[in-house]
Amino acid sequence: MQKITSTCLALAVAVGTAGAAQAEDNGVVEIGYFNWSDALFTSHVVEYIVREKMGKEVEMTKADPAAVYQAVQSGDIDFHTDSWLPDTHSDYYDKVAQDTVSIGPIYSRARLGWIVPDYVPEDQLGSIEDLKSEEIREKLDGKIIGIGPGAGLTRLSKKAMDEYGLKDAGYRLVVSSGSGMTAALQRAIKNEEWIVVTGWSPHWKFGRWDLHYLEDPKGVLGSIERADILAREGFYREFPDVYEMLDRISIPLDDVQAGMDVGEREDYPTAAKQYVENHPDLVNFWITGEMPD
Repeated sequence: MQKITSTCLALAVAVGTAGAAQAEDNGVVEIGYFNWSDALFTSHVVEYIVREKMGKEVEMTKADPAAVYQAVQSGDIDFHTDSWLPDTHSDYYDKVAQDTVSIGPIYSRARLGWIVPDYVPEDQLGSIEDLKSEEIREKLDGKIIGIGPGAGLTRLSKKAMDEYGLKDAGYRLVVSSGSGMTAALQRAIKNEEWIVVTGWSPHWKFGRWDLHYLEDPKGVLGSIERADILAREGFYREFPDVYEMLDRISIPLDDVQAGMDVGEREDYPTAAKQYVENHPDLVNFWITGEMPD
């Protein structure tokens, strides 16, 4: 049985230890997730495995990242699959690290950065440093198109604006949303206009359009990252088989990106089901630990 809720977790977090006791005693695997494409795919893959292949009841709850991290810490949910470390989610993770368990990465070699379409000439705009050119600023209308205000990428992009002196050069970071960023990118590509967006890999947009990252010589936006599964304390004692499956699961970055594209074109439960059913030997190893013949 699957139950999906979109209620904000703020009230659940507020119940504190009472909520933690409930999460530990109800026998339901409770997964928190963000409305971000990579989290949607990996969360639904795990949900499908736990529900359909391991026969457990699952409840999924969607909320913003801060609320999900707090709910794992308090025990109101069991885990989430999208803890970007060591840099992107460091603000969230550092607040809960002592009261949670990092099971390990569900995928690795992720990265953040600022992205442009391939038709933007690299000899004119190949680095964030190049943005300080007046000619480049005019072509971009002085805008860097960002995502949501609570995202780690937004925090790092604000830092990059300061470190590279882009505010003084006449730029502003347009705080939008993930969907707003991709919509702006799509409009610009349709008209072959110049645009810079904040972005990350894995993301379905790389499968749909020809894009590349701007160089970040100061390293403000970080280097490669991983997406860890973060669980509440005590989760292993109640669900050792699920914990051990999560400890073994690892999805290649290209597979995550392809699954995200399917999720955007169709829906994420469909993308997750397709991926799981198309990789039976791999999924069996995740569940049992038995290597395929």
